[in-house]
Parts: sequence; C-alpha cells; structure tokens
Amino acid sequence: MVNLSVAKTCLEKGKSNGLILAVGSAIIVFVQASIAIMLSKYIFDHPYVNKILLRTGVVIFGILAIYFFIKAKKKYTDLENSTEKGLKSFLKGMMVSALNVFPIPFFVAVSTAMNAKGRYEYDLNEVVIFASGAMLGSFCVYYLYAICFLKIEKHTDSVTKYSNYFMAFLMVALLIITLFRIYYPWQ
Repeated sequence: MVNLSVAKTCLEKGKSNGLILAVGSAIIVFVQASIAIMLSKYIFDHPYVNKILLRTGVVIFGILAIYFFIKAKKKYTDLENSTEKGLKSFLKGMMVSALNVFPIPFFVAVSTAMNAKGRYEYDLNEVVIFASGAMLGSFCVYYLYAICFLKIEKHTDSVTKYSNYFMAFLMVALLIITLFRIYYPWQ
C-alpha cells in the first residue's frame, strides 16, 4: 500500500513529493518496528490480544478495500502535476504508513524468530538499531518504487486506476485470510 502511494504521488505530484511521502512513511515504520519489538512477547503470550488484533485487521482491511474500489472508479483526467514540496506529502506518507497494519505483525514475527533461544534482552540500543534498519530498508524500497514508476509516467491514468483495483483486491484477500485465521487459528 505504501509502495503504491509513493509511486502514485511521484506520478501525480512529482518525484520530490514522492520522496517526501517516503520519508514520512519511513518514520512511521521506525515507530511501528519499535512498538512491535517491545510488544512481541506480550502478544504471543496472550491469545486474547492476538484475537483482538486479528479482528481489528478485518475491519481495517474491509474499510481499505471499499476505499480503493471507490478510488479506482474515479476518473483521473485532471491529475495534479505539482512540483511543490510540502508538509502535505509528508503527512500523507505518515498517515498511509500508519494505516498499514502489516509491519507490526511482521516485525513481531521477526523479533520473535530472532529471539527464539532467548538471547536478546531487547534493551533500548537493540530496539533502536533494529527499528533504524527497518526504517532505512523501507525508505530504500520506497525510493526504488519512485524511480521505477517515473519511467512509466506516460501511462499515469491506467497505472493509477489499476493500482487502486489491485490494492482493493489485495485488501479483500487479506480480509479473507484474516477471517480464516480467526476461525481456524494456527497453533
């Protein structure tokens, strides 16, 4: 979701705004990775919390699926081609990244797998190093998306339309997978 938002922003508002959006998104990834590491033990030790997170995910995936279907139906004949840098792209990046629920469970799983033998204490230094790596890695991926999507700039209308359909179908698939996990938990 964030990758496509960066790409669409680059196409619609220019590379600078896409990169500003990527910076905002990467900052949220840092926060999400930090939270995930600190909560990983608690989440796996409490099945009730795990169920609540899955149910929250169902609601979020449903809302996002509807949003992307509506956006895909919208005509994109009057796309903005603004080269203005600004706070709006930065805040949009933070918002899109905050709505993205994938990093927290991913980083919970990664931190749990890394600590399978109980060697890490996850003190402040380890949390900051792990979260910084996640933030820098995310920014690099967003930057690559920005570069690649600028090469197909002449197809902006169809890319925007089909990326919204793709995101809507992805949200529906994730909603179905999450419902399956709620009713048939992996133990």
